[in-house]
Amino acid sequence: MTLNEFNQLTVADAITELHACCHCTAWAETVEKLRPFTAIEKLLYAAKTLWQQATETHILEAFSGHARIGDIEVLRSRYAGKATAEQGQVMQASEEVLKELHQLNIEYESRYGFIFIVCATGKSAEDMLALLKARINNGRAIELLNGAAAQGEITQLRLKKLFAESI
Repeated sequence: MTLNEFNQLTVADAITELHACCHCTAWAETVEKLRPFTAIEKLLYAAKTLWQQATETHILEAFSGHARIGDIEVLRSRYAGKATAEQGQVMQASEEVLKELHQLNIEYESRYGFIFIVCATGKSAEDMLALLKARINNGRAIELLNGAAAQGEITQLRLKKLFAESI
C-alpha cells in the first residue's frame, strides 16, 4: 500500500489496517486521526510516539493480539497469519527447546497475567528462550515495560511491511 492510498482509506479501513499492526483500538484510532501523513517517516514517528503514551490497558489489549512465542499449534494452523511469518524460525527448533519455551511461557503468563512479548523477527527459538529466561524473574512493572517496548518494535516492523512499496 502506498501512503497516498492509506491517506485516502475510509476511517474504518484505515483503523483496520493500523489495528492489524498493533492490536490496540485506541492507538489505531488516534493514529488514524492524524491523517493525512506527508511521509512514511512522519507516520512511523507518530505511531512510535503515541505507543510510548499507551496505558496498561492499551498495552494489554495489544498483547492479546499475539500468539505465545513457540505456540506450535497456532503456527501450524492455517489461521496463524502474522504469527507464522514473525515466529517461523521457531518451527526449526529442537523438541527440547520447544517444550522448555512452552513451559516457561505458561509460567511467565501465570506470573504476570500476560504473555511473553518479544520482537521475534531475526531471533531463533534458542535466542527467545534465553530472553525469556533472562526476564522471567523481573517484576511485573518491568515486564510490562519490556513487553510494551517489544510491541513498539513489532508495530514499527509491521507498519514498514504495510508500506514496503513506498519505503
